[in-house]
Amino acid sequence: MGKLLALVGTTLGSAVGWWLGAPAGLMTAFVCSMVGFGVGLYAGRRIAREYFE
Repeated sequence: MGKLLALVGTTLGSAVGWWLGAPAGLMTAFVCSMVGFGVGLYAGRRIAREYFE
């Protein structure tokens, strides 16, 4: 379950980061997407640890 939630978190985090950074340019969208990836990974794994272990 941890890997599944990490996948969902990274997907959503990357998408939100790209959406927020896209108006400013391609590189800004990429950087925001990577930050969103990290936040989503952290959140997904933390949720899995808190509720499914």
